[in-house]
Amino acid sequence: MPILNSINQMQNEMKQWRHDLHRIPEIGLEEYKTSKYIKEKLKSWNIQFKDGYSNTGIVAWIKGSKGDSNRSIGLRADFDALPMPEKNDFEHKSTNEGLMHACGHDGHTSMLLGAAKYLSENNDFDGIVHFIFQPGEEGFGGGKIMIEDGMFKDFKIDEVYALHNWPELPLGSFGVNSGPMMAAVDEFDIIVRGKGGHAAMPQQAIDPIIIASQIVIAIQTIISRSIDPVDKALISITKIHGGTAYNVIDDEVKLSGTIRSFKIETRSFLEKKIREISEGIAKACGGGANIEFDLINKYPPTINSKKESEFATKVAINMVGEKNVITDIDPSMGGEDFSYLLNNKPGSYLYIGQGDQNHKSHLHTTKYDFNDNLLPIGVNYWVDLVKSFFQK
Repeated sequence: MPILNSINQMQNEMKQWRHDLHRIPEIGLEEYKTSKYIKEKLKSWNIQFKDGYSNTGIVAWIKGSKGDSNRSIGLRADFDALPMPEKNDFEHKSTNEGLMHACGHDGHTSMLLGAAKYLSENNDFDGIVHFIFQPGEEGFGGGKIMIEDGMFKDFKIDEVYALHNWPELPLGSFGVNSGPMMAAVDEFDIIVRGKGGHAAMPQQAIDPIIIASQIVIAIQTIISRSIDPVDKALISITKIHGGTAYNVIDDEVKLSGTIRSFKIETRSFLEKKIREISEGIAKACGGGANIEFDLINKYPPTINSKKESEFATKVAINMVGEKNVITDIDPSMGGEDFSYLLNNKPGSYLYIGQGDQNHKSHLHTTKYDFNDNLLPIGVNYWVDLVKSFFQK
């Protein structure tokens, strides 16, 4: 594929940035070292920026040299890590125990830094490019908070775009569609109440573990029997906490899980059914249940706007060829807080392939590592997108 030679020459430099960032993973909204690293790079290239959005977030900008157009495009990269151990043994592995860049945000940030560096030296366009370095994507709603902190009031941004590496796609290929890309994310807790007692005298107790077990099984029937089979949705119970001793029936059990959906009405229906099933089963067994949905970290579905996705797709095809761009890729049940940006501005979210013989690990796994060969490809795409945006 045709990558600009000047971008190829940056690969070793970008690789070093990426490895530096990989060593210092930080949890959402507390990425102080990561944010400082980004700002030091921007300062060294004399690129203007404003920080403080969502605590550690940054918006940098470059004005083109061709005229005084106020047209503007926003490019976004996330930079938080995940609270999980790393089991890789390479030299740049995490130095922060229990934290890991297992989703490639270190690579996303390095690609956006590369694009900023290149465009600061080659600003032959008429308009302004904004580089959105966003914290707290992994469940903290950093994108939403950046908006609440005034990002779109401080900067006139006409359209927004984001790239996410995708191990399931071959290196350098793209996946996109003109609609849903990522699901809405909801999280819930179910507190099942019973009556404690001696495990050898169950007739004197109301066992919350038995109630919770029935609730888990019943909830799994919501998708298979209450949702239209062509409507994408899922429910996963991911945590069960209860009991303290072998010979004790405890008073309560806590179940936790997540819901993924794409339609507003499906989202509301799933919440309603979980409440009805949990409360009904608990009552029938002589116990009770409280259901709590996380109203803070709800992520809406990531829905690409049609015209902007067609534009972004055309840029990808011109760069890597039609056979390397999937234009109707299936939506992922994963969630993304770029959804908040797309709810405010037209734009598109694209997958960019990173899979090869040495990079087969999936996202959010302990052996995952970003493919450094993707760095110049991602930068070249950002540059082509910017240049094409100001020409359209």
